[in-house]
Order: sequence, then C-alpha cells, then structure tokens
Amino acid sequence: MTALVVLLFPIHVLGMTDAQTTLVGKLLVAMPGMGDPRFEHSVVYISAHSEDGAMGLIVNKANAALDLKALLGHLDIPIGAFTPQVAVHFGGPVEPSRGFLLHSADYVGDPDTLRIDDRFAVTATVDAIKDLSRGLGPKTSLLALGYAGWAAGQLEAEIRANGWLICEAEFDLVFSPDNGAKWAAALASIGVDPTLLSGQAGRA
Repeated sequence: MTALVVLLFPIHVLGMTDAQTTLVGKLLVAMPGMGDPRFEHSVVYISAHSEDGAMGLIVNKANAALDLKALLGHLDIPIGAFTPQVAVHFGGPVEPSRGFLLHSADYVGDPDTLRIDDRFAVTATVDAIKDLSRGLGPKTSLLALGYAGWAAGQLEAEIRANGWLICEAEFDLVFSPDNGAKWAAALASIGVDPTLLSGQAGRA
C-alpha cells in the first residue's frame, strides 16, 4: 500500500485577508450541468475569497475508504480512548494530500486557526489533528483532504455562467453526517427545488 502523506499548513500562506473577503462563510451549491464531474452535486464552504482568488472545502463528499482513525495510522499519531469517529472528506481537487479541519469556533488551541465567524473556523496544522485524536479538539468538525481553489476572477465567472448558487452556511447542514442530503438541503434553504433546475437556469 502506498503511504499516505498529509501535509497541513497555516491558512495564512494562501494570501487571503479578512478585509478582502466577500463570499467567505457562504456555501456554493453546484448547478446541474456545470461541466466538471469533480464538483457534481457539490456543496462548498468558502473559507477565503478576495480579488486574488478563492478557496473552499467540499463538505458533502466523504471518503468511504478513509476515516480519522485510519488517517491517524498513516500519520503515526496514536489513537486514544477519546478519539472521535470523524469521516474524512474529499475537500477538492487541489493538493489532495493536504489536510484541512473545518470546525466549530470553540476550538482555539492552535495559533494558526482561521476564525471565519462565531460559528466556523478552519485549522490546517498537524497539532489540530493530534488534539482531535486526544479528544481535545473542537466539539464539531469535518476533516478534508484537498481543497477547491479558484484564480483571480474565476469563481465570479463561474457564478455568472450559472455554475453555482450561493446560500448561507447553516451549521447543522455543513456538519450533518448525511452527506447525501446536503445538496438538496442547501438548495431548499434558498427555496430552490432541485428537480426544476437545469444547467441554463437563472443565477442567484
């Protein structure tokens, strides 16, 4: 079996600042017919967005072959009595060996934690994974490998081309264990019936 190497790094290296953000803390909901199978029926939490580009984490595509305990084994981090059951998600196609922890804002144990608002935060360091393994991490979390990234102006162009709808990030929706229901639930939160959508539907 090929060894899995997970590289985690501070969010700040991405060059995004809170003062520049516009869609930070929102959800992108993939429209049918967007043309990229990697994002089909995806729900993406946007953690950074500025004139230089954007990044986010897909929150509704769990890795069926990998969970936190298996990941800890790959990283040689001990599994403790309080290690929670946490699914590992496909966060996006960019740098799939990098790990990100999207979590509730109660966790402040890591100086590199990027606090989005009073509900959500993102941490991308090994220390956060170690805390999680010891039961000392956030109360609620979603672990993802890889992320979705957009160059300057790319996300805006995709939205104008009806690739994405935008909705509020409801805490219970983002962290729901029912990944299969998130896409329809996100659409329902803005009053959209998924059965009436097409790739040519109007944008929000």
